[in-house]
Amino acid sequence: MNKEFKLLPSQFQPLVKGYGYCLASDRITVAGEPVGYMYREVPNKPTDSGWRFFAGDESEEFTNDPKNFEIYGINTIANYDPGIITFLDKPFGTAWARNSNAEFEAVAFPLDPDK
Repeated sequence: MNKEFKLLPSQFQPLVKGYGYCLASDRITVAGEPVGYMYREVPNKPTDSGWRFFAGDESEEFTNDPKNFEIYGINTIANYDPGIITFLDKPFGTAWARNSNAEFEAVAFPLDPDK
């Protein structure tokens, strides 16, 4: 299945560099929804930033299908939603969600840190 991305490569700007890669939902890159939920886990590869980005409205069925996610450079997701940029240096084990004012606020980390 070929994905039709919301932004074309020619639309990308160099907003951030040196952050490595992340995992992001198609709800952001294909549907064009803003990041609504993000968390940073400890990566298992040096090039992985640990960041995981979601629109926040993904169903369990959607989330359980790996075809609905891709690995991207952090700059790619920053171009889809520049609101993430100020959070990129947040520590591992933190999570953020947009509130009713469309501002990110800290929320509980979704994973067991011992796994």
